[in-house]
Amino acid sequence: MTRTDDAARRTLVRRGFALEYTTLSWNVIGIVVLAVAAISARSVALAGFGLDSLIEIGASTVVIWELSGTGVERQRRALKLIGVGFGLLAAYLLVQSTWVLVSGFRPHHSPLGIGWTAVTAAVMFALAAGKARTGNALDNPVLKTEGRVTLIDGLLATAVLLGLLLNSLAGLWWADPAAGYVLVYYALREVREIFLGEH
Repeated sequence: MTRTDDAARRTLVRRGFALEYTTLSWNVIGIVVLAVAAISARSVALAGFGLDSLIEIGASTVVIWELSGTGVERQRRALKLIGVGFGLLAAYLLVQSTWVLVSGFRPHHSPLGIGWTAVTAAVMFALAAGKARTGNALDNPVLKTEGRVTLIDGLLATAVLLGLLLNSLAGLWWADPAAGYVLVYYALREVREIFLGEH
C-alpha cells in the first residue's frame, strides 16, 4: 500500500467514525425526545421507535469497536452482533404491530412526534448513504451492513411518521402498525443475509 493509499484509507476511517458518532448522538437525543412524545400522546408507535433507537445505538457502538481494530474474525463477530440487532428489531416490530392491531389502541395526536420522526427520517437516509459509500470505499462489510440498519431506521421513521399523520389527519389508527410488518420483512432479510450469506 502506498503512502497516498494509506492516507486515503485513514481519511475514510475517520469519516466512518464521524458517521457513527453522529448516528449515536442523534439516537441518544432521540430516546429523550421520543420518551416525552410517547408519554404525552400515549403512543405505542413512538415508544417503540425509541426502542429502535436503542438498537441503532448498539449497532453504531459495534461499528465503532470494529473500526478501532482489524481482522476477519473481528469483522465476523461485529457482523453477528449487528445481525442480532436486526433480529431484535424484527421481533419487536412483529410483537408491537400485532398488539396494536389486535387491541385497537388509538394514540393521541403528537406534533412533537411528527416533527421528530420527519427530521429523523431525513437524517437517517443521509447517514445511511454516507455509510454505504464509505463502507464500499473501505471494502468494510460491517460498516456497509450497519448502513442498512440506519436505512431501516429511516424507513421505520417514515412508517411511524405516516402512521402519525394518517391518525392525526384521517383517524386511520391502524396505518402505523400495518407499516411495521413491511419493516419486519426487511429486517429478517438482513438477518438471513448476515448469518447465511457470504461475506
